Amino acid sequence: MSPFKAYLIDEKEGVTRGGFVSMDESQLDPGDLTIRVAYSSVNFKDALAATGAGRIIRRYPCVGGVDLAGTVEASSDPRFQAGDEVIATSFDIGVAHHGGYAEYARVPAQWVVPLPAGMSLYESMALGTAGFTAALAVVRMEENSLEPRRGPVIVSGASGGVGSLAVDMLARRGYQVTALTGKESEVDYLKGLGATQVMLRSSLDLSRIRPLDKTLWAGAVDNLGGEVLAWIASTMQQGGTIASIGLAASASLNTTVMPFILRGACLLGIDSGYIGEPYRTAIWQRLADDLRPQHLASLARRIALDELPGVFDQFIQGQAHGRVVVDVGGS
Repeated sequence: MSPFKAYLIDEKEGVTRGGFVSMDESQLDPGDLTIRVAYSSVNFKDALAATGAGRIIRRYPCVGGVDLAGTVEASSDPRFQAGDEVIATSFDIGVAHHGGYAEYARVPAQWVVPLPAGMSLYESMALGTAGFTAALAVVRMEENSLEPRRGPVIVSGASGGVGSLAVDMLARRGYQVTALTGKESEVDYLKGLGATQVMLRSSLDLSRIRPLDKTLWAGAVDNLGGEVLAWIASTMQQGGTIASIGLAASASLNTTVMPFILRGACLLGIDSGYIGEPYRTAIWQRLADDLRPQHLASLARRIALDELPGVFDQFIQGQAHGRVVVDVGGS
């Protein structure tokens, strides 16, 4: 293996910095599979890690990128052979284990799933952790008895990567979807993904959230946390289900138990980072089938590895739109 290019994140005197370096095979982390990376992606978590805006990195230095997809170069696990196309997302990738922003990666086999039939490596990273999280939220809510006939669902942070994919998946499955966003400019985009209604966050009075408000939602996918999640909880229908998947606004939740004990609402925590089998492979299989977004091509844009540093601030400033796929060695 020749020396290869990587985007390495390090910390010096309390300041986080990232930059391109040349690495060799001896610098890869331990693992069962050596993978030639074709694509990675940019998630909000990646932007927090690369800029130091969030205390995400647990080991310095670390190659960034919590997602990767590519071809197995070498394997010590009998489940995988050289030449297999695979996906690896989450776990410690890109935060405590060298990640997808490099031409090669080495990871434990239990972090890897085979690329499902009918899905390309590029498409897998157009989905990435965001798509996996959105799909897991839908699956867990439907396991909790959510179905289209129960009533409308709401998706907060709807123009982001997870939110956009959740809107698309839910609309495809026949739900009446309300997309909640802080960006008036995204109304047409969200309706194009299948949202029946787009609600602007500015229309909500979050300074006075009642313990129980007018019942509105049978289901909810919340990317924001904080006051928005508290308002969503107060407006759930009897037996409604909330999937809590993010904290883009706040990690706090100031609410009462009333929606949960008087309306039977359920708050499901969606752990896409460390959930294992049988969910992990099964979710990816469904992303290639009945949970496949209808508008995946328009949801994602491709950038070259060299363009990576210029994208992170867009995520930190809340200006990111849909999904960003990083072409590491796929072209």
